Amino acid sequence: LTRILLSGKRAVCAGKDAILYLLFYHSYYITSCLDPNQALRLCLGSTAVGAQYGAISALSINNDCSRLLCGFAKGQITMWDLASGKLLRSITDAHPPGTAILHIKFTDDPTLAICNDSGGSVFELSFKRVMGVRTCESRCLFSGSKGEVCCIEPLHAKTELRDHPITQYSLLAMASLTKILVIGLKPSLKVWMTFPYGRMDPSSVPLLAWYFVAVQNSVNPMLAFCRGDVVHFLLVKRDDSGAIHVTKQKQLHLHYDLINFTWINSRTVVLLDSVEKLHVIDRQTQEELETIEISEVQLVYNSSHFKSLATGGNVSQALALVGEKACYQSISSCGGQIFYLGTKSVHVMMIRSWRERVDHLLKQDCLTEALALAWSFHEGKAKAVVGLSGDVNKRKAVIADRMVEILFHYADRTLKKCPDQGKIQVMEQHFQDMVPVIVDYCLLLQRTDLLFSQMYDKLSENSVAKGVFLECLEPYILSDKLMGMTAQVMKDLLLHYQDKNLMEDMEACIVHMDITSLDIQQVVLLCWENHLYDAMIYVYNSGMNDFISPMEKLFNVIAPPLNAGKSLTGTEYFNWFLSFYHSCCLAGRAYPLGDIPEDLVPLVKNQVFEFLIRLHSAEASADEEVYPYVRTLLHFDTREFLNVLALTFEDFKNDKQAVEYQQRIVDILLKVMVENSDFTPSQVGCLFTFLARQLAKPNNTLFVNRTLFDQVLEFLCSPDDDSRHSERQQVLLELLQAGGIVQFEENRLIPMAEKAEFYQICEFMYEREHLYDKIIDCYLRDPVRKEEVFNYIHNILSIPGYSAEEKQSVWQKAMKHIEELLLLSPNKAADLIATHFNDQIEGIIKNLQVKTCINQDMLQISPCVTEQFIELLCHYNPDQVLETLQVLEFYRLEETIQITQKHLLHEASSYLLEKKGDVHGAFLVMLESQERTPQNKEHKQKPSDIEDTLVKTIALCQRNSHSLNQQQREALWFPLLEAMMSPQKLSSSTVLCQYSEALKSLTMQVLNNMAAFIALPSILQRILQDPVYGRGKLGEIQGLVLGMLDTFNYEQTLLETTTNLLNHDLHWSLCNLRASITRGLNPKQDYCCICLQQYKRRQEMADEIIVFSCGHLYHSLCLLSKECGIETKGQMRWTCYKCNSSNKGGKLSENFSELKKGNGASLAQVRFMGGFVPDSESLLDSQQIQAFDQLCRLYRGTSRLALLTELSRTRGGEKHGLLNVSQGDPALNSVFQNENFQLHLAPPPLTEE
Repeated sequence: LTRILLSGKRAVCAGKDAILYLLFYHSYYITSCLDPNQALRLCLGSTAVGAQYGAISALSINNDCSRLLCGFAKGQITMWDLASGKLLRSITDAHPPGTAILHIKFTDDPTLAICNDSGGSVFELSFKRVMGVRTCESRCLFSGSKGEVCCIEPLHAKTELRDHPITQYSLLAMASLTKILVIGLKPSLKVWMTFPYGRMDPSSVPLLAWYFVAVQNSVNPMLAFCRGDVVHFLLVKRDDSGAIHVTKQKQLHLHYDLINFTWINSRTVVLLDSVEKLHVIDRQTQEELETIEISEVQLVYNSSHFKSLATGGNVSQALALVGEKACYQSISSCGGQIFYLGTKSVHVMMIRSWRERVDHLLKQDCLTEALALAWSFHEGKAKAVVGLSGDVNKRKAVIADRMVEILFHYADRTLKKCPDQGKIQVMEQHFQDMVPVIVDYCLLLQRTDLLFSQMYDKLSENSVAKGVFLECLEPYILSDKLMGMTAQVMKDLLLHYQDKNLMEDMEACIVHMDITSLDIQQVVLLCWENHLYDAMIYVYNSGMNDFISPMEKLFNVIAPPLNAGKSLTGTEYFNWFLSFYHSCCLAGRAYPLGDIPEDLVPLVKNQVFEFLIRLHSAEASADEEVYPYVRTLLHFDTREFLNVLALTFEDFKNDKQAVEYQQRIVDILLKVMVENSDFTPSQVGCLFTFLARQLAKPNNTLFVNRTLFDQVLEFLCSPDDDSRHSERQQVLLELLQAGGIVQFEENRLIPMAEKAEFYQICEFMYEREHLYDKIIDCYLRDPVRKEEVFNYIHNILSIPGYSAEEKQSVWQKAMKHIEELLLLSPNKAADLIATHFNDQIEGIIKNLQVKTCINQDMLQISPCVTEQFIELLCHYNPDQVLETLQVLEFYRLEETIQITQKHLLHEASSYLLEKKGDVHGAFLVMLESQERTPQNKEHKQKPSDIEDTLVKTIALCQRNSHSLNQQQREALWFPLLEAMMSPQKLSSSTVLCQYSEALKSLTMQVLNNMAAFIALPSILQRILQDPVYGRGKLGEIQGLVLGMLDTFNYEQTLLETTTNLLNHDLHWSLCNLRASITRGLNPKQDYCCICLQQYKRRQEMADEIIVFSCGHLYHSLCLLSKECGIETKGQMRWTCYKCNSSNKGGKLSENFSELKKGNGASLAQVRFMGGFVPDSESLLDSQQIQAFDQLCRLYRGTSRLALLTELSRTRGGEKHGLLNVSQGDPALNSVFQNENFQLHLAPPPLTEE
């Protein structure tokens, strides 16, 4: 191959299944065909053909590798038979003469091909054979006059996808210099998609590549196209109607320009950049997997053909520029291989298959890495996977078999690499590093058969390796990843832990093992010998469903020493163990893990309760006391046993049996502890606390003798016992809040609570009696809740619901303790006084003055002292001067202004001048500070400092513009605008360049703010009258003018939107109101609510029937008799008698006014009973008048348009961060500044049910 390449100057390659690649070189214009063994099969063409047609510039082989199309530099096309080497067609008129063939491509139809010439045109070639004569018909698909196409790519489908419904359209993708087109050649020519590039580097190469990918359980073609550094992916689908839909997928953003794009598979692509670096990319994660430098290939470029040198170079400059990096015909891919044609050699690159990648790591003796890589293949997490296909389970099986082979090799290597000499710790460390890997991957592969047979037998050859193997099983057992093992391994595991004295670890493993894999007799004996009670209970419970025998055996162990008064070793553990076991059994949970089977839960609960409340044990002696098991547990640890019972009661359902068990166990507890002197007072106190908590529950069903409550109260309120003070108080409070207060004598409870310092109990009792003033004393005496007294007083005095007498008593009590409140928290006390004791401030101060002897003379400071302090502050801490001036009062303005000007503190001077009333002087000071622009080399300010000064200057102008006339406003704003624009005129200044963009932004900020006070025509006139801009170009002020126009457009859009919203709101209200009014009224009864006669029986001619929206019905004469009608301007106005009967002292006129306010009136409908005919004059009836009144009420108040206008005004000030708002600023009275502003919302109209 190299010899053939070196015999020519340049070459182009292509590849297919049968023929590896084809080589063309200019010196003889001959095509050489080689097979995969690099043996020369055919030599097509001759020097005569080369002299006539020029160099070969493009190639294409059809799907069955029987035909070869060759495009030439002078525009001719030839077709060859690859079986015989015979020239079949020589096409010279397929496209306009004088242009080179850049691309020629077969489609999946062997009689159809596409070619692209250097004129940018694309043609369809249709091959036919009529009566033995081979012909070729050409059709122009795209004319180069509409945009030059420089890349084409037809959609090719593999054999297994030939029946895909989208293949019938014979799709073709074309890339011009400006856009991408996807067209269908069949059944008729149609453009399916056009996608413009946007702005691109003109020298970048357009690239196209098709591939079928699986997306959402369907396989469809995906087109990748790129020009520059962004790759776009387009998914092409066909719907049921036969239409083609193209959807954009995730883009791939790169940091380099591409000259080639190749699909390896649906997830992996190979990219070649403009500096000839190869990048392997995972498409889904966009991760770069590998980068290779291939500059030594000396890649062949197609520049001469894109410039059409063979025909005189008659091409556009844009196409010639693209051709500088075009290598379309030098790179070809086939079967996962990519061929790169160089000037002296051909390089074949391919991604290693998954097996080759694993073997590569094995050759480097990286077994752990090889296993990790194989497992990533097994789980589908690896990237750029090649060589795995078919069903997922089959792929996993293949990989698992390979991993098993590696594990055997790993085990052999582990034993061979073991150090022969040295300490035992070295061998243990070696196996601890190696053996867990074998266990881990065997369990991941779910090959426990392999792990406990061949692997275990192999590792058992070394005793150290065997021990490490058994120990490393523990984490998998504890995490329930390994539930069972062979009997031999389990036996060895127990013996190993026993020899190592790792009994706790062994116990933890036993309770996680499947009971069927354990030798129960061996495990039980082992547990009793080593006191492994958890494991023993697990075996009894799970293996034999026996929940009582473990408790009997344990009680037999701990009862004799307890009765003899001896102390037990491990008491705390025994206590916790027994208590937790009881709670698990009573709650239906298995010990120590899991749950008891549901069918056994009731049986287990009954057995455990019956066991605990047995009167005597099974082997009771004559002197055994009653209830030995309860007594033993209470002696063991009273508090913990009662806590277990409390938790058990929480899990109980309120069925009859559970209630009986609870009452019975409580009675037994009282009998055992109260009637026996063996228990200490502390233990008896624990029982009372337990009872109090149970009785305090809302759903309590226990019954306890009344006398026991007195004992509970005496115990909880015992002043001699300071332990658990807060706990005892909380228990008693819960008991009282749950209704237990009815069991106590209140006149006895409060003194006991005060004596015990249970101030929360006192508060609870005082609140029941509405003695809120005494609660203040409770807060002040309680060291924990002292500071909460302020919130309590504030709530009582401000929240409605308390009577005037109650509030007055609290007010007086607070005044009495005002000094104590001030000492407790001065800030909170001051807030409380300012809120609720404003009228008493002078009296409070006088009272405090008498007690504290405040010297008022020392508070009066001479202005000279204050000014001297300010001057020292200007010298040593100038940043704090402005903040200090805003706080201090005793200084003279003139003298202080001189001080600040002396130290060049412009901001402070401006503040003082503004305070003095000299607004213009304050502005000039800030302007002087602002004009120190970057062009002044002595004062180099940061852009942030300039912006900060500008913001403060704008705030000054905004604060005072409201009180100035138009001329005075212009005197403030225009100098500020000039200060921002003047530095921009010095375009030659080198210092200005770095601040150019910042100055433009600041100028726009000034314009946006001054537009609220200065008319836009005045601003534009001032800018255009400037001598610099007047004789300059409009582009110099284009940014300023466009910014002002954007602001105008924004405000105009805001106004239109607001008007539309208000109109829509008004229309909605009117529609709902009209719908409400025009609805018919349905009376609740068929009789008059006054005379109680049916309205049909009375036949007075002048009588009317009046129905109100509330459903009440009346005769008009009845309403008149009750003075419920009034005549206004010849129209009767009616009010409902029953709805307004509550206002008995009111007159008709008052009821009528209530009607107009909409408080109690109803809409009325009048029906005439006789021949009385109403006046035909066009007047509003009562319903319409009332509807109009309601509409007026809905829109009474501040206009919504005014609110939005005010919001628009405030927006400008808030946007630029105003520092202060003067008294004359309208924003001060804004609804957004008023905390007490109430919205006048329009409620929806009342409608009848």
